[in-house]
Amino acid sequence: MRRESRVGRRDVLALGAASLAGLAGCLGGERDGSGESGGSTATTGESSKNTDITQSLSTHAAATDLESQPIRGPDPLDATATIIAFEDPSCTRCRAFEQNVVPKLESDIESGTLSFVSRTYPVVYQWGKPAVQALEATFNRDEAAYWGLFSHYFEEQDAFSTENVLDRTRTWLARNTDLDAEAIVADAKAKAFDDAVQADLAAGDEAGANGVTPSLFLFRDGQYRTTARGSVSYDVIANTLEL
Repeated sequence: MRRESRVGRRDVLALGAASLAGLAGCLGGERDGSGESGGSTATTGESSKNTDITQSLSTHAAATDLESQPIRGPDPLDATATIIAFEDPSCTRCRAFEQNVVPKLESDIESGTLSFVSRTYPVVYQWGKPAVQALEATFNRDEAAYWGLFSHYFEEQDAFSTENVLDRTRTWLARNTDLDAEAIVADAKAKAFDDAVQADLAAGDEAGANGVTPSLFLFRDGQYRTTARGSVSYDVIANTLEL
């Protein structure tokens, strides 16, 4: 995996344990009128899994294969605060988090206080599945391009569908990177990096994401603090992680 060029992706997430209940998130497994999967909202709370406040980052299920994930900021194991975010490019709550909360966390990432780990969790609309295949194929080639494509999916979220997502991905990659866009789309269609996609899904399920996005696992000084799902405010993240 490429680690050389860690670039500007907007950051991070989370919530304090006392603020978790009653927050709406995107929930997989339902269907809308177009035949696409997902798109509902769910009232979410803290998972029954991994709620031991003494659990360390190094042993938490969300951190499985941590060194192989896209990371912004310092090494998660060395950082004062770490967020492991399970997100779906097709999730409207993930878009809200990326556009409204992540920019406020940028200074903590840039200063080396906060590490932000991205894990894909395609459980909402069907177009999110080929999108994350393209993300993994892009990450395998260049991490900076991964963050750019990740942001693009949220910025243009309403324009994507199962039918056009890979065509639009090809166009964006060709215009905004030096990568072989055709090869990335071919890899996405062939699911060449499906092992990475399935590893993220398995880690999210084991950690207790419960099919809800975004699901944010928050750590301070290498110790698990809490899990936040759905609508996430900057204040809760900052208070939980003492930013």
